[in-house]
Amino acid sequence: MDLSTTYLGLRLRNPLVASASPMTRSVNGIRKLAAAGIGAVVLPSLFEEQLRKEQDRDDALAEGGSEAFSEALTYFPTGYSGLPGRPQRYLDLVERAAGVVDVPVIASLNGSTAGGWEDFARSLQEAGAAAIEVNVYFVPGDPHVTGREVEETHVAILQRVRSVVSIPVAVKLSPHFSSPGQMALRLDDAGADGLVLFNRFQQPDIDVETLAVHPATGLSRPADAQLPRTWIAILRGHVVCSLAATTGVDEWDDVVKYLLSGADVVMTASALMRHGVDHVRVLLDGLQEWMARKGFTSLDEVRGLLAVPRGVDATAYERAGYVSALERARGTYGDLRVGVHQ
Repeated sequence: MDLSTTYLGLRLRNPLVASASPMTRSVNGIRKLAAAGIGAVVLPSLFEEQLRKEQDRDDALAEGGSEAFSEALTYFPTGYSGLPGRPQRYLDLVERAAGVVDVPVIASLNGSTAGGWEDFARSLQEAGAAAIEVNVYFVPGDPHVTGREVEETHVAILQRVRSVVSIPVAVKLSPHFSSPGQMALRLDDAGADGLVLFNRFQQPDIDVETLAVHPATGLSRPADAQLPRTWIAILRGHVVCSLAATTGVDEWDDVVKYLLSGADVVMTASALMRHGVDHVRVLLDGLQEWMARKGFTSLDEVRGLLAVPRGVDATAYERAGYVSALERARGTYGDLRVGVHQ
């Protein structure tokens, strides 16, 4: 049975990709994932802020002369918890990982502005990254920022990275655009080799006892897959670039649902964190057994089978699905209109 697929122009042995997690932040973890049968790995992101600190350090050294060296060392970024640390250490991770595994190692850059990416993107390519995933984590907290400005920032970041590397570049998107489909088309036209749907913004929670706001983090669950599956099903056939699904994968049927919707690859971190590296085999075995049961011999026969058909008005298609879902819910729970009594 043929589980091979193409993502970002790269040939993968199967569609399962380990997205960024503590498992992909070390060479040993990456080696274990590759041995378990994963198709590719995405490294944790290097943050734009880390690159800025590195540039600050270099500027301070250039301006201060040799006597200022010890003081200028304080400009070195200390790294973020769970991340590889300084930019040079990140490049070392890319180079070492790419040298010991036979699956693509995809580097990741996380930022929200268009400046300061070029040099490091080029360095990632030179270190052996098979591709770069640009994670645009931009929450426009300023209410005066327009939707168009947010969109232009995404396109500008992609173009800056795309202009200095020859390896594939994917963009990891959030679903919070007024028209995610139009944003996808713009990025496709601007040269994205792939789109990763969707980023999960970490939203704050409130501790009512300490009266403090703190970050809320957690592993995704299968219900979280419904939104990215919807947009992958809509975009399949409308973009040239690859489509990667992420969020909400826990068992093999979650992988199958994403493939049926039209995903080229299915990324997971939560399932591997929850169940361990051996869960890679569970997911792949489940996919193979399902394909055999249904009579499929390759992923090409599966991919996009339940995507929105070409030539169909996707807006009307989704509206019809919404109305149908309400009708089914009414049959199960009764009339959903508040205050209506028969």
